[in-house]
Amino acid sequence: MPERFPSIEGKNLNKQARTVPDDFSEQPIVLIVAFQRWHQRLVDESIELLEQHNMNDTHSILEIPVIQRATAFRRMRLDALMRAGIPDLRIRQRTITVYLDKKAFMDDAGIPSDGTIYWFLIDHATKETLLRGTGAIGLEAMLQIKAATP
Repeated sequence: MPERFPSIEGKNLNKQARTVPDDFSEQPIVLIVAFQRWHQRLVDESIELLEQHNMNDTHSILEIPVIQRATAFRRMRLDALMRAGIPDLRIRQRTITVYLDKKAFMDDAGIPSDGTIYWFLIDHATKETLLRGTGAIGLEAMLQIKAATP
């Protein structure tokens, strides 16, 4: 039986509240979950490859920085720093930062470690995980995502 991806609440870098994956029902979803600042290179490589193959036309591609719960001041500061570093409104729209109990989320999502990025193909209607992987999305993984997309 396929597993449903856990609902998580956050805000994109345009300051809009979003619930992932619930608020995305138009097309299949590729979630890229990152935990460390140095993961950004892996996220960027993954999204660049997906966009080179026009998957952003057929999938909602979301970047999810996961940060341990923090004070309101710390959240505001981190969000402002991320916004300052990302002037592109399209990238800000798809980057949804979540502040939560990181360990509980990782357990719910079946993520064993925060040492690399994890990606998920989510069915937009059922919110079930169709495919998952670790590390940057390469050509083989991208082809698997295309093949597994309903």
